[in-house]
Amino acid sequence: MAYVISDSCVSCGTCEPECPVGAISQGDSQFNIDAGACVDCGTCAGVCPTGAISQG
Repeated sequence: MAYVISDSCVSCGTCEPECPVGAISQGDSQFNIDAGACVDCGTCAGVCPTGAISQG
């Protein structure tokens, strides 16, 4: 199951460079994870300072 980013995202960008497959990108108001590209490694969730990333 792919990881998802909640509305708690403050668009700090900490997660984007940590994704080994480039599944995270900046959206209109927050970052988004491409569920089809996500490999469920959890690296992004581990670095998110607001805890906005979890398994969907």
